[in-house]
Amino acid sequence: MSKILIFGHQSPDTDAITSAITFSYLQNALGKETEAVALGKTTAETQYALDYFEVETPRVVTTVAQETPEVMLVDHNEAQQSVPDIEKVKVLAVVDHHRIANFQTANPLYYRAEPVGCTNTIILKMFKENNIDVPKHIAGLMLSAIISDTLLLKSPTCTQEDVKAAEELAETAGVDLEAYGKELLKAGTDTSSKDADMILNDDAKNFPMGGLTVRIGQVNVVDVDDILDRKQELLDEMAAQSENNEIDLFILVTTDVLNSNSVALVYGEEKAQVAQAFNKELKDDTLMLEGVVSRKKQVVPPLTVKFG
Repeated sequence: MSKILIFGHQSPDTDAITSAITFSYLQNALGKETEAVALGKTTAETQYALDYFEVETPRVVTTVAQETPEVMLVDHNEAQQSVPDIEKVKVLAVVDHHRIANFQTANPLYYRAEPVGCTNTIILKMFKENNIDVPKHIAGLMLSAIISDTLLLKSPTCTQEDVKAAEELAETAGVDLEAYGKELLKAGTDTSSKDADMILNDDAKNFPMGGLTVRIGQVNVVDVDDILDRKQELLDEMAAQSENNEIDLFILVTTDVLNSNSVALVYGEEKAQVAQAFNKELKDDTLMLEGVVSRKKQVVPPLTVKFG
């Protein structure tokens, strides 16, 4: 009998990778036979967490139907963010903390979505509900995801549930929350060795909005000039990828993890409307977004309102 594959979204971030691992551990403890896989390479930040807690990196898959009839989704639900052949398999479960869109199944399923800052916050609750102990390495991965998704508990997406979970998991994992958190975030901010494609797509998602395909990438840095100094290179790559992949709007959000601000590069015919959505002035394809750190809560909603 084939294993049930569990995976997060394409261009996986730390929560997407680790929630697949932690949810797979839980499902296996409950008697199922599952495997955590990834829909893309791990980022430097994610790899730091995996190496720190000595967990093997999940293998990358591009399709799933040829090896299993059943899957479980974590940290996403939208079809365009999932594996390309998702319609060919049965989705048994979804655990997510994002909006629900473009998602339907032919059969009933377990669906768990909560408005918290991180999927692993929900998964921790599921461990407790099923009386399954959380081992040190799983606690460490859960903690890493919460730190990543909430920018060390500073993002507006962060809830008291995330804070409580992070404090508990740090104790279980045997790390100092603040010290480990800063090292984890710093591990993911070095862009000097990344080409334009990696910067744009290491953490990027497509969103359908009012008939448009909007791709929003996000990169965390400690100095936004590291990205702005390469603006033309990035805009040229955004133009090429937009044409090749039928993307109407391409937005790269560069987030200063130390000062909790962002700068956005915008490419596309509708870029003036992006500026209007944020009530900002677009200067040389650049938007200053003070206090903006969350794609999910501070970037996608105003764009959705603007474009429908």
